Amino acid sequence: MAIKIIVKDPDPVLREKCVPVSKITPNIHKLLNDMADTMYDAEGVGLAAPQIGILKRVIVMDVGDEHGLIELINPEIIEREGEQFGPEGCLSIPGLSGDVRRAERVKVKGLNRDGVEIVIEGTELLSRCIQHEVDHLNGVLYTDLAESMYKNEPPDRGEA
Repeated sequence: MAIKIIVKDPDPVLREKCVPVSKITPNIHKLLNDMADTMYDAEGVGLAAPQIGILKRVIVMDVGDEHGLIELINPEIIEREGEQFGPEGCLSIPGLSGDVRRAERVKVKGLNRDGVEIVIEGTELLSRCIQHEVDHLNGVLYTDLAESMYKNEPPDRGEA
């Protein structure tokens, strides 16, 4: 298990455009493994490579649905449909959330860890997560799109 440090805003690496992966190597497999370990450890639903300081077009997601862990190399959104509006947060911007307008349904294509092209269709949370993570690869943060921002409230832990 390799847990990486998550880069926090305003680190400039979060504003860089990532480069495509030209060849899938053991280092890319390690990157995917490290990203998944880091995402799960931080209790997130998605993570993009720049969030751990790597400027490659690689994302991982797990929104807790039937898809399980999704690993995408060089993801590209090829269809968008409808609209949803709701809260988003980001592991790189702890303590804040914001309301963002996103497509209700997206279709994304990319490569899996074996270099095979896959297409995934997502709605609701998965759609939001795909769009959020692909934005990271282009140096865009959800705060750039948010119509309102608010501090996260700590969970109610009851009386001490």
